[in-house]
Amino acid sequence: MSNVPLPIEREQLIQQLEYGLTFMKIIMNKGIQDLLLDYLYLLQKWNRVYNLTAIRDLDRMVSTHLLDSLSVFPYIPAGQILDVGAGAGLPGIPLAAAIGSSQFSLIDSSQKKTTFLRQAVSELQLTNVRVFCQKIEEWLPPVKFTCIVARAYAELSQFINSTKHLLAPDGIFAAMKGRYPSTEIESIPEGFVAKQVIKLQVPGLNADRHLVLVGRA
Repeated sequence: MSNVPLPIEREQLIQQLEYGLTFMKIIMNKGIQDLLLDYLYLLQKWNRVYNLTAIRDLDRMVSTHLLDSLSVFPYIPAGQILDVGAGAGLPGIPLAAAIGSSQFSLIDSSQKKTTFLRQAVSELQLTNVRVFCQKIEEWLPPVKFTCIVARAYAELSQFINSTKHLLAPDGIFAAMKGRYPSTEIESIPEGFVAKQVIKLQVPGLNADRHLVLVGRA
């Protein structure tokens, strides 16, 4: 049985993606939209063996994975971006496709997940993405990062403490959260402060979403 999607199915997904981008006021050309859908089909294919995500339906993947990841797009500064606990590449791969001028590093300690990530980066020809399989606390790359982003990675204090050695002097942490994380914000480590908490609206996703931007105090 062929894995090639039916044209009508792909067209429906494109319409769903276009609607979501318009809702969030994100301008993205057709080529990037096609690239994002290619990523979803690749994720669905690998998911049959590697169990990378609990979401199986492509239409749900558009909202839960693509649009949710891209909802933070307006708040990610240009430069060197690190996606911690990248998993199946969320939000790193959608953001890297959308922000071609920035360099993205995706790190995860799971060999299974980073194998998929490397394959996805190769097939999608994302020249601005590098993948690393390592524990974040032990990782010492030659660069510091403008922005360190995480989606469902850890509580704020753990996220910051495990990655603060990688943050550029004027860099920011971008933590993607569900409900407003008041308790986590109160527990931000000394030397850091919440600069902004943004309530996100993700079309097709009936759940609270917030982005917490943290910088040095």
